[in-house]
Amino acid sequence: MVERGEWRSSACILCECNCGIEIKVGADGRSFDKIRGDKLHPASAGYTCNKALRLDHYQNGRSGRITSPLRRRPDGTFEEIDWDTAITEVAARLKAVQAAHGGETIFYYGGGGQGNHLGGAYSPATLQAFGARYRSSALAQEKTGEFWVNARLLGAPNRADLEHCEVAVFVGKNPYQSHGFPRARSVLKEIGKDPARSMIVIDPVRTETADLADFHLQVRPGTDVYLLTALAAVLVQEELVAAEWLAEHAEAAGVKAVTAVLSEVPVGAYCEVADVPEDLVRAAARRIAAAGSVAVLEDLGVQMNKDSTVVSYVEKLIWLLTGNLGKKGAQYVPSGLASLGRDRGHPAGEGPRSPVAGAQIISGLVPCNVIADEILTDHPARYRAMLIESANPAHSLADSARMREALEALELVVVVDVAMTETARLADYVLPAPTQYEKFEATFFNFDFPKNIFHLRHPVVAAPEGVLPEPEIHARLVEAAGALGEDDYAPLREAAGRGRAAFAEAFLTTLGARPELAKLAPVLLYRTLGPTLPHGAASAALLWAAAHTCAQRNPAGVARAGYGEGLEAGERLFDAIVSGPHGVVITDDEQDETWRRIGDRKIQLDVPELLAEIARLPERFAARDSADSAGSTGSGGSTGTGGTGGTGSEWPYVLSAGERRAFTANTIIRDPGWRRRDPEGTLRMSEADARLLNVTAGDRVRLTTRRGSVEVAVEPTDRMRAGHISLPNGLGLEVSEVTTGIAPNELTASEDRDEYAGTPWHKHVPARLEAL
Repeated sequence: MVERGEWRSSACILCECNCGIEIKVGADGRSFDKIRGDKLHPASAGYTCNKALRLDHYQNGRSGRITSPLRRRPDGTFEEIDWDTAITEVAARLKAVQAAHGGETIFYYGGGGQGNHLGGAYSPATLQAFGARYRSSALAQEKTGEFWVNARLLGAPNRADLEHCEVAVFVGKNPYQSHGFPRARSVLKEIGKDPARSMIVIDPVRTETADLADFHLQVRPGTDVYLLTALAAVLVQEELVAAEWLAEHAEAAGVKAVTAVLSEVPVGAYCEVADVPEDLVRAAARRIAAAGSVAVLEDLGVQMNKDSTVVSYVEKLIWLLTGNLGKKGAQYVPSGLASLGRDRGHPAGEGPRSPVAGAQIISGLVPCNVIADEILTDHPARYRAMLIESANPAHSLADSARMREALEALELVVVVDVAMTETARLADYVLPAPTQYEKFEATFFNFDFPKNIFHLRHPVVAAPEGVLPEPEIHARLVEAAGALGEDDYAPLREAAGRGRAAFAEAFLTTLGARPELAKLAPVLLYRTLGPTLPHGAASAALLWAAAHTCAQRNPAGVARAGYGEGLEAGERLFDAIVSGPHGVVITDDEQDETWRRIGDRKIQLDVPELLAEIARLPERFAARDSADSAGSTGSGGSTGTGGTGGTGSEWPYVLSAGERRAFTANTIIRDPGWRRRDPEGTLRMSEADARLLNVTAGDRVRLTTRRGSVEVAVEPTDRMRAGHISLPNGLGLEVSEVTTGIAPNELTASEDRDEYAGTPWHKHVPARLEAL
């Protein structure tokens, strides 16, 4: 497949940007001798950060790689079995659960990480085959609150045009490390150097991004809702809102309701709660109002924190009140090949709910923090089986000990993954898949504007014997369930042999006559259209339907991208995707395309449930501030909270469990050798707290939360507020019987979650410290 010494195009898989890279394969045909940015990639254009350059540790490092299906023995050990046995037994046991308790008791988790979405896109067919209804993924750990708010306000997701904005605002986000948009570090430096542009960072940590900012609002941990409400209130009270724009684009009653609440906000008192100078907050609000364009990006610092959904709402009020939607350098509604991030926007308490906990399901995803609750019960509707794909919930979800207990209580656990992860060790069956560089793969995190990019990555090296790509695993499970077979495939295969036009007619005719096959369409396409695709790209078959849908929904943008009009546009787009090794532009939008995607509806500023929370803040802040002060005596006090919003004398510190650093990633890189700095993952704390505890760099402390206690080395720094401590993400993995660093979710609690979306409070964990 690969000539040794040849450079192969691919992409990084460590964050949602998926920057294009080129990989030089070593003489052994396996190792990645060199990695560099791909200058022909239409989004990243040669840019990459330090993390991508060490991806050989993912492909070839110590990871616990598995290359044969595994079955758990009664004594808990595993034995290798062949694929026919594995598929037959897994399908039979899933059918048994379906027959005894209903398919809705089979729960699906995962479907891909930062770069492997293509295999997971075939999972709906497997769920249909076994009657499963409920699912979740890492998105429900982070983004569902924002998805719901977007649906309520606009009826559509939105993103930020940070490359062209006059003012960039980052809320709980450090893009210097977490990226989140193309060429992040370069764009940040461009903004920082341009005297006509400004950057506002809202973060309790003085991050690398904050170093470049004109305004760093170093908020007290967990008080973002007060700070953002104060910012929005300044806009209203100083008459800085875009009144004419709002009159044209927003529903009038909603504008009136929102401005009425914000006009009563005690700005100074809220700034005091957030512990940010009022004059700095007012200056930042005025800079936003004066700008020709403002782009705002929120992330896990607030999405995994207290009041996360309300925070997301107020963050969006700020750029809506100032008219920053649908113009260059502001927010926009992107195109895409998938409807990732869309929700129907049901009012709180309405819409689909999880069967046991009754948690609100947003964007089709059960909140991660209730999964254990849905299992550890005698409720007849409890989940009985889990199919887990490219995910590690035993490590990544809150309260790992309870999640392990839940997995062990299930009647069946099936894991599809590359390595023997913490979750795979608890499974009844482990089905091995190729790595992301051994198969066709893609991500649906494609949100660029005006030119949106999609990249189907081709294999870089050959997969070992004994593994199967996820589409093949799903197809075999569907067939073993009896949901599809040769009688279903034969007419479509014959049509595919006569050309794409004949196939399209036959496929649509088949679905029209048998609508029950719609959810099985991914496997239908894989088995019939897939074998006809060039380069062995059968896994890309479902992108054919996605390309046609994209062309139908975005005809002007697809035409401007060079694919023409009508039915042929979808075919040309699909062919370009399959054949383009560097990624392709799928839509080239004009600026006003955002308004067409929103449609005839006006912006609904008043989300009643969330606006009521804002109106109740005056009743909350006094009690909250009083509770915080009870455990704090200032920067020289015995608890060390420094007035930063600790949680009382028993838990004087706020722990951020899972900070992104220069040499941390999600658990996809299991080889600890990839980390050049901070290999064990230190606990960062303020220099003031280090003095109070009488510790210096490298000393060890005992860190305790309501869920657990660990020993960890400390790293005092002037970047942290007093009372705020952090652990890095991606550590605490067991590789070759050695565990490196602290697993953050051994310390988090599943009941600590957002009231609306159920997202976890990983960034606000009550804690205490003891010097050792």
